[in-house]
Amino acid sequence: MKIKNILIAALVGSLLTGCGLYDKYEQKVETPSGIFGNNANGQAFGSTAEGSASVAQMSWRDIFTDPLLQQLIEQVLANNTDLNSARIAIEKSEAALKAAKLAYLPSLFFSPQGSLSSFDGAPVTKVYNLPLQLSWDVDLFGSITNKKRAAKAILLQSQLNEESVRVNLISATAQQYYLLQMLDRELDILIQTDSLWKASLDTQTALWENGQAFSTAVNQQEASWLSVKAQIADVRRNIRSAENSICSLMAATPQHINRSKWLSGAQHSASGGQYIFDNKFLKLGVPADMLNLRPDIRLANCYMEEAFYNTQGARAAFFPTITLTGSAGWTNNNGIIVNPGKLLLSAVASLAQPIFARGQIKANYKIAQLTEEDLQKKYVQTVIDAGNQVNEAMADCETAREKQGYYHRQVEVLHEAYKGTHELMNNGKASYIEVLTAQESLLNAQLSEAQNLYDATQAVIALYIALGGGAK
Repeated sequence: MKIKNILIAALVGSLLTGCGLYDKYEQKVETPSGIFGNNANGQAFGSTAEGSASVAQMSWRDIFTDPLLQQLIEQVLANNTDLNSARIAIEKSEAALKAAKLAYLPSLFFSPQGSLSSFDGAPVTKVYNLPLQLSWDVDLFGSITNKKRAAKAILLQSQLNEESVRVNLISATAQQYYLLQMLDRELDILIQTDSLWKASLDTQTALWENGQAFSTAVNQQEASWLSVKAQIADVRRNIRSAENSICSLMAATPQHINRSKWLSGAQHSASGGQYIFDNKFLKLGVPADMLNLRPDIRLANCYMEEAFYNTQGARAAFFPTITLTGSAGWTNNNGIIVNPGKLLLSAVASLAQPIFARGQIKANYKIAQLTEEDLQKKYVQTVIDAGNQVNEAMADCETAREKQGYYHRQVEVLHEAYKGTHELMNNGKASYIEVLTAQESLLNAQLSEAQNLYDATQAVIALYIALGGGAK
């Protein structure tokens, strides 16, 4: 009777000490405030847009309205190898979770056995067993439950990883598409410049042949013209490289990529400035929204969830395991061989309480705790990095918007200066050096204006992704 009481007391004590092994994960890690930082005026980003709809909540189709770009993105999402691998990883995780859920059920095996034996020429003895064997691990201390919950967290990680790959592909495709448009614009500028500078070279050559200019003027003009020719070759090579990058994203062989012309379509305003300069596209919303939208932040939270359940599972290893086994079947061997066989039933209950495992259980528990602590710190760093990305993207948007007016006016001024200088040279009132300077200044300004528009586009794409956009 005393032994029975001791066993009952030990079991009750184990149950009490095992409390908390079934607890569900809750995100309790505090994140820093003001993660978006401040703008150039010292005002906190997001503070003036409390409750407003964030740009990240818009579908990528509403951000990238060019039909040709939308078609490219859809092709990339359908064919990209990395995205298909991420989808397969989800299916693997789903299979693992299904197996973890079925771990609550007993396992059942049919394991027939038979043997033939003869001793010293005696008749052959036939022995057979036809049992059904059952084994059931009783989840008294949450070991199976925590494994199931960890598997569920891993499935969510796979889903978020697929979402992250998807978002990055949308961003990369849009970036390469706009790069192609910008390169097309640069090529147009250079081809127009090539034609103008060739005309200037012909003019200088005619003046030299008539003794009205020096050969050095012709040489300088020809050198500048050849420089433009070289830039045209470089831009055409860069166009091919950008097209190949998009083909790689689509898992397609190298081919021409159809695209609209730069500064055309619904994504640009009539004044020539891109939609990105419209303030309504630069609303941030509140930082809490970003935590629910960005795949990497949610993924970091899933890592903490998995680590939490792994720690719970490592803790459960300190407690006993209870296994119920049984078998039922026909056999002709129960001490005496009889035919036909008889029905045999058996049932066994076993309990295993770890006492000394050479420190392995304790070490596993300590490792699980440290892993959980490490992932908590990484989660905070992920949030900080996300805020920095938003701040950088917003700063780039503001800078590009400010510079756009300057570049546009600079091109207008230099175009007038180029025309005036050329007329003065034709009338003998300006030197070829002044003409060359005006030509090169105008070309550089035109290329800078195109580059700034491209940089602004990249800034908005970066902002859209940094805020967690692209999931819809």
